[in-house]
Amino acid sequence: MLVHICCSVDSHFFLEKLQADFPEEKLTGFFYDPNIHPYSEYQLRYLDVQRSCKKLGIELLEGEYDFETWMQLVRGLEKEPEKGKRCEVCFDRRFEVSALKALEMGEKKITTTLLVSPLKSQEQLKRIGDAFFEKNGVEFIAVDYRSGGGSQDQSRVSKEEQLYRQDYCGCIYGLSMQRDQQEKLMDEMFSPIGAQVLPASIEERLELYARRMEYEEEGRAYQLVREKFLNYRQYSCRVTLDKMSVDAYALIYSTLPRKKVNGRIEQSLNNIYFLNREEVKFITLEQFNTLAKSSFKSVREMIFSPLQVEREILLRQELCRSAYDLSPIFVVDELREGKIDIHLDAVTYEDSREYLLLKHE
Repeated sequence: MLVHICCSVDSHFFLEKLQADFPEEKLTGFFYDPNIHPYSEYQLRYLDVQRSCKKLGIELLEGEYDFETWMQLVRGLEKEPEKGKRCEVCFDRRFEVSALKALEMGEKKITTTLLVSPLKSQEQLKRIGDAFFEKNGVEFIAVDYRSGGGSQDQSRVSKEEQLYRQDYCGCIYGLSMQRDQQEKLMDEMFSPIGAQVLPASIEERLELYARRMEYEEEGRAYQLVREKFLNYRQYSCRVTLDKMSVDAYALIYSTLPRKKVNGRIEQSLNNIYFLNREEVKFITLEQFNTLAKSSFKSVREMIFSPLQVEREILLRQELCRSAYDLSPIFVVDELREGKIDIHLDAVTYEDSREYLLLKHE
């Protein structure tokens, strides 16, 4: 039986149940989810599914990530709600590709872990699956593992197995509508030009879960633990000196209450230059390199290849009284007298993230 897999939270419990209910069947997992966006989220979910299938002894195949094709198929359905017409088109595509894969492999049965997801309609899935059976001769196995306490068991298994528990279906349209309803920043879509791994970003979680797999291979005991913290995202930064644009880099946790400020350097102390407004501070690239023990040739180079966030936070702590001081701190190649205009669009917000806690032997 070919099992279309969407994510480990749905698939691990689902595959365990299938193994118990269909002991005579050789199960093959097929991860085909071109709807998942951004690609780093796709990589993260696939990584966790790989781990899950390995633990269950199930062969796993990966389908093509044909995101552009998926976007064309759902064009015009961007505003459809969850379980609406967009989801139906999405299911159609994934079933079609999965059914063709089953035919290619000589399989006569197919099912999907979407059946156990509380965000999906089982009736909708069964209707589409039955239509594929009539068209392709591949039987759709519509099991119901949700009812009778199944959802609670699934939640228990996901916690026990420490699976990656994503909080949106996967597609960009579902994500944007969900974040709008929650009135939350859609920080999943931030992608710094310098490829810096931001706190609580998908990229940070991808690194975390990859390290988790290394720990398991090494036999090291660990626990995934959550923590609350103050997060930060920067939309844009622009600095001009006497109306001439200058390259400037705003350190993490730099904020301006009204996004704009102008003024002049009021004083300097210990190679830190203080603007006469909004607690703004400047340091030169030379001073930055000295403090950070870096060797950037220009601020432009630093913009496209910045330090790790942790090192920036330590530098902020050295320049201020706290690592989470919110004063705007800008790095420039050099500084001279003149009128400085600053535009900084950035936000701080309460957030949570996971980290790995090694257990003492």
